[in-house]
Amino acid sequence: MLRCLSVCLSVCLSVCLSVCCVTRRSRGRNYDTELQRCRPEAAPVEFGDYHPLKPIMVTDTKTRRGARKGSTSSSSSSSSSVPPDPLSSMLDGTDPLSMFAAASATETPAMSHSRKEKEEEAVGVDFEHWSSKRGEILARFTTTEKLSIVSRKAPSPGSAVSEKVRTRLEELDDLEEGSQRELLNLSQQDYANRIEELNQSLKEAWASDQKVKALKIVIQCSKLLSDTSVIQFYPSKFVLITDILDTFGRLVYDRIWTMCSDPRPLPDSFTVEDVNDTAKETCLNWFFKIASIRELLPRLYPPLTSARLRSFLVGIQETLPRLTAMIRGIGDPLVAAYARAYLCRVGMEVAPHLKDSLNCNFFDLLGTFRQIGGESVQNQLVVQRVEAPEYLTLYSPAISWILQCIAYRAPEDYINCAEIWVEFTCRHFTKREVNTILADIIKHMTPDRAFEDAYPQLQSVIRKILTYFHDFSVLFSMERFLPFLDMFQKDSVRVEVCRSIMEVFIKHQVELTRDPVILNAMLHICKTMHDSVNALTLEDEKRSLALLINGFIRMVSFGRDFEQQLSFCVEARATFCNLEPVLVQLIHTVNQLAMETRRVMRGSHSRKTAAFVRACAAYSFITIPSLSSIFSRLSLYLLSGQVALANQCLSQADAFLKAAVSILPEVPRSISVEGKLRSSESFLMDFINNFLATLLVVPDHPEHGVLYLVRGLLNMVQDYTWEDNSDAKVRVYISALPLLAAMSQETYLYSVPKVDSNETLYGGDPKFLSEINKLCETLIGQILDHLKALGRDESTRRQGSVAFSLFGVLLSHGDLRNNKLSQLAINLWNLSHKHGHCETRISVRTLEYIKHQAQQPSMTHLSDTVQRLTLQSRT
Repeated sequence: MLRCLSVCLSVCLSVCLSVCCVTRRSRGRNYDTELQRCRPEAAPVEFGDYHPLKPIMVTDTKTRRGARKGSTSSSSSSSSSVPPDPLSSMLDGTDPLSMFAAASATETPAMSHSRKEKEEEAVGVDFEHWSSKRGEILARFTTTEKLSIVSRKAPSPGSAVSEKVRTRLEELDDLEEGSQRELLNLSQQDYANRIEELNQSLKEAWASDQKVKALKIVIQCSKLLSDTSVIQFYPSKFVLITDILDTFGRLVYDRIWTMCSDPRPLPDSFTVEDVNDTAKETCLNWFFKIASIRELLPRLYPPLTSARLRSFLVGIQETLPRLTAMIRGIGDPLVAAYARAYLCRVGMEVAPHLKDSLNCNFFDLLGTFRQIGGESVQNQLVVQRVEAPEYLTLYSPAISWILQCIAYRAPEDYINCAEIWVEFTCRHFTKREVNTILADIIKHMTPDRAFEDAYPQLQSVIRKILTYFHDFSVLFSMERFLPFLDMFQKDSVRVEVCRSIMEVFIKHQVELTRDPVILNAMLHICKTMHDSVNALTLEDEKRSLALLINGFIRMVSFGRDFEQQLSFCVEARATFCNLEPVLVQLIHTVNQLAMETRRVMRGSHSRKTAAFVRACAAYSFITIPSLSSIFSRLSLYLLSGQVALANQCLSQADAFLKAAVSILPEVPRSISVEGKLRSSESFLMDFINNFLATLLVVPDHPEHGVLYLVRGLLNMVQDYTWEDNSDAKVRVYISALPLLAAMSQETYLYSVPKVDSNETLYGGDPKFLSEINKLCETLIGQILDHLKALGRDESTRRQGSVAFSLFGVLLSHGDLRNNKLSQLAINLWNLSHKHGHCETRISVRTLEYIKHQAQQPSMTHLSDTVQRLTLQSRT
């Protein structure tokens, strides 16, 4: 008799950009300018014998250094032959500021008009000038609060020009030492009138050759721009004060232009080589004088107003970045924003082609917005009783102007700007603004299929959105997100974008989802990846795509709505039919769904759930044959059969197991593993052992006879073409013996709840046991015949290994009280040790085990057997 075998069953992805697009047609023409160029050449302006290196004769009587404003001093026309002092020469009326007046009368209105046309031509008639925005700002930003203004004290009457020349440097310091007065309680109109008075004073001072006074007015106005005591009025204050700064800049530029017309007028398209040394030195002196101012705004705005002077020198490319960096030192974000707007105004006048500084200027502006939430700004708003939304509107004129400047004539650069804007919007705003950005990109990039030349930038947009949006229900609720994806019409790029979305989804989607928005969008994205697969697609690429799609499938859960889950798997099977790993995952998902149904019903199915698990089995049974991998089919047939058996679907389980047995002859003798051919025997043996363990609990079909699945499996093993010099077939026979031993027991080691195994069907019937014994004898006979054949072939090592394996089965599962069986066991032991190929350590442990078993009352018969088992040395 045989006894039991210990085996077990295993079951397992606005802010709207305004860009002025210019259609390039014929060359632009300015007929007034062309007519002006055709006129006779103007007469050269005579400057006398002036030369910057010529010695200068001092004609003013020196006064003591201590004389300050309000004092008078006599002057004489006496000359001196003393060698000139290079420092005192700056005080004789021929310094750069004083020289402006000497030639100011030579400028004609036509010259100024010509230069104005040149400026307009530089940016084009399609550019909206600041003058068109001025009135709107003044009308919008008003206040009823009382304003104040700092006014310079009037100079003492009767002061001679020569005296002011002599004390020029001291007077520049007066402005910082109290020579000013503050006018309080001014209404908005009074304030505007006072600013206009300053503007007129500037023009009068310049016309009367009081250049220092004009500069002091500019410095005074620059300081006023730091005052935000009535913050609602600041945009209008900026407009009024920069009018004065603009006036000063034009006066200085026109003066230098006049100086350059020696001996003939400077051409409109002049270069630095066309500028004479006098004008160059005057420009340099002017910039050096401004650089000596200590306060930031007075040192910043005068160079901005005079930035056009750089056209007479070199270095405009270096000047704009330097001034941009200076603005970073302004502490108040509102003051800094309008300083940047003024820099953009100047930049568009002097160098509209240099956009890098303007772009950098704008990004600096964005960086200062964090200051708005700071303590300094918030305290200021509390003191002035201004709400944050109202405060933010004060920035709109500056931002609007800066945007116009950086976007002007930039349709070939739109997507580059949008790419940056997306990150800013994602970081600081919501999906509504991001959706607006996407809609605007679609609007600009769809015409003429412009998106085909911007795939890298569009991909960057997707990556930045995915960096900040990990909630895919929010991401896919953007109306323009999927239409944005539709612009990726190049297959390789489209798949790469979908891949990046899937990677982020798998990484950040922690909870299972049933959100229809997410499911529909992700199915669309996964289908895009799947449809890219063709006959030329590499296997590694297929595996990579399948892993991403499987990650999505595993994240889908409809909770207790099992029917909806099965419907999803049906749809997914049709959608992803070309990727075999995805089909495998779907089968596992459906099997898991069936087991979850069993768990919920606690093993007792209702009519509805029983029909459902049968539908799950049908899904797997239909899907498995479409797999090309034979081992995938084998393992899934077996697994699905186990699941069906656990859910009391006996006919479905039987069909799965029969299908598994029927395809065994299709197993190839070798398979490719990681690019290398390997024998398939080990994989096949693992499957058969698992299959045999399952057969213990599978009841015989009433129409197919006793042990029909076991016999069918063994027949397939018998007919299978094994490798030459292989012992795999007899090892299958050896593995089948423990199964038969287990089947002969009155009570099986394990069973499936609510499923009657053969132990219940046959109840120890003698005919059933007789069939088992006959089958065991047949198998043992086949094994012994194989051992004899190995002996004839002198394959002693293989012979010893097979013999020892069969000995172990007889020892564990055979009744060695049977003399013939006991003698067979002893013969197998001796045969395994005959040629010294058996490991001594294993043999010793086996003997110790037998001796230990012999001490049990029911196993005393092993005592005689163990005495007949001897160890033989390898020699």
